[in-house]
Amino acid sequence: MSTAAQRILIIGGGFSGMAAAIQLRKLGADVDLVEIDPGWRSYGAGISLGGATLRAFRQLGILEAFLAQGHASDGVNICLPHGPQIATLPTPRIAGDDVPGGAGIMRPVLARIMAEATRAAGTQVHLGCSFTQIEQDADGVEVGFTDGQRRRYDLVIGADGLYSKVRQTVFPNAPQPRYSGQAVWRAVLPCQEGITNTTMWMGPKVKPGVNPISATEMYLFLTEPRANNDHVDPATFVDHLRGLLADFPAPALQTIRGQIGPDSQIVFRPLESLLLPQPWFQNRVVLIGDAVHATTPHLASGACIGIEDALVLAEEIGCNTDTQQALAAFSARRWERCRMVVQNSVRLGEIEIEGGDKEEHGRIMRESLMALAQPI
Repeated sequence: MSTAAQRILIIGGGFSGMAAAIQLRKLGADVDLVEIDPGWRSYGAGISLGGATLRAFRQLGILEAFLAQGHASDGVNICLPHGPQIATLPTPRIAGDDVPGGAGIMRPVLARIMAEATRAAGTQVHLGCSFTQIEQDADGVEVGFTDGQRRRYDLVIGADGLYSKVRQTVFPNAPQPRYSGQAVWRAVLPCQEGITNTTMWMGPKVKPGVNPISATEMYLFLTEPRANNDHVDPATFVDHLRGLLADFPAPALQTIRGQIGPDSQIVFRPLESLLLPQPWFQNRVVLIGDAVHATTPHLASGACIGIEDALVLAEEIGCNTDTQQALAAFSARRWERCRMVVQNSVRLGEIEIEGGDKEEHGRIMRESLMALAQPI
């Protein structure tokens, strides 16, 4: 098969990079993936995913493994702080009539599923390794690595996340990630009877929610306004998170509050976003995922749009013989969808921080989910 690139390097072994490796191997490309972490670890608690992500998993060939190890359900329940449910946000079955419209899983479990698929596809994985130089010419890219080797490629894909070293190298004047004024807390807890799908409680400014992630566990997620991106001492995590739930008399949340302890795998993360103006490529180096469009988690779609990047990029490489045409087509297809997710997520966060218009919040959520249901 004649494609725009046959010898491809992927820098970064996160969800976007692994998805690109899996899909490009289906084209018969020779794919190297370098990941700076020698343990190829994935940090974090649970992750919530929508139907568009499950559709992408089906295309990658990992949906069955995901459903066996995660949890899928329909709808998002919206509740008042003292407990009563006031609405259910529909989650269309985008991946097929046989697959629920939403899901959750432990982030390290999803990373393991994708890592196994990446290796099974025949990707050459190099751990504890990154690049030192990227030198382009008319015919290819010469890359120097931290292990002292040099190799030549037709295409280099930067999938190395929010603080991308590839982005800094190729686009030194690119905008920097912007702190949103919010942080998210996550914790892992035992499943609670009666909670079978994503459930959220709409406080004035603090928004807690839970989502099952397996047959026995669920995870708590909670957004908190924080004017400054200050360090938070992990020794205070338990007390602080329990304190954030003190003003929510809903019985389910008070049960959860009592369960939070040192073994709850609490993760605190300041929320940052980034939307790199196009182009997302320079000659034969292209960026995907958080390296170009990092989003806050308000639409549960950050992993989704990064994985979709990989699918679209592989498709364009497979149907073009010219690298520049393939990369230009990729960028054109991805811009509006990724812009929508990043900017709408930022706006949702602003409304929450301000205690703003709940009707606007609901409208943005509905319109965004409808847009995500469209083909990529």
